[in-house]
Amino acid sequence: MPPIQQKALVNVDLGEGYGNLKCGPDEELLPLIDIANIACGFHSGDPLIMSSTVRACISRSILIGAHPGLPDLQGFGRREMKLSPEELTAMTIYQVGALKGFLDVEGAKLNHVKPHGVLYGMMCRDLEVARAVMRGVPKGVPVFGLAGTNMEAAAREEGVEFWAEMYADVKYSPDGMLVIDRVKKPWKNEDVEKHVTQQLYDQSVTATDGSTVQLPVKDYPLSLCCHSDSPGCVEIVKTARAVADKFNKEHGYS
Repeated sequence: MPPIQQKALVNVDLGEGYGNLKCGPDEELLPLIDIANIACGFHSGDPLIMSSTVRACISRSILIGAHPGLPDLQGFGRREMKLSPEELTAMTIYQVGALKGFLDVEGAKLNHVKPHGVLYGMMCRDLEVARAVMRGVPKGVPVFGLAGTNMEAAAREEGVEFWAEMYADVKYSPDGMLVIDRVKKPWKNEDVEKHVTQQLYDQSVTATDGSTVQLPVKDYPLSLCCHSDSPGCVEIVKTARAVADKFNKEHGYS
């Protein structure tokens, strides 16, 4: 497929500590990213961490989104749960509202909502789950998701603006879905570079079985995701940033 025709931004999940426990090196990642997805307390994050992360992002003019997850602190939101549509909608409203409270205090805007972990994967596979979460998103706020899946379909049905994502440190299955690990595995920098380059320049990815999977992002705004809990995440983000910057420069995106 031809190269993507829109600017590639870099997003990272931040604020995923809890109490005295720290997850990722957020301070080192902030200078490298365009967009932050801030944990909202269900899979990780707490009020003080949410507040300090919001202020840190504002100080660097980073776009801020809510990162709601399943109510599973011990499993970091990466264990599947069975919830009713009403529960899914309500927990999304609850978590997004919590982050929005901190943004309101600082006079900042909620840029988007990006579901976390297994909730994201459940939405890709299950249209009813995707619809329920979309109904909890404030009107006029975009959702980040995987193009060509039920996330895109539900956003269209519910009238939610959709942003397409690609992933620097997540593998894809042969059906184009994400392989969501409970615990992130390390990546070699050269593998990250190859993985990101193929997605941006060819709109495709090499799946876990070696097959090539098409990833058409259409004309949606595009963001490239990295994770702050991946081993060596700073180098992963630096590599993804370098590929995105090269792509943007070559295509005339400032």
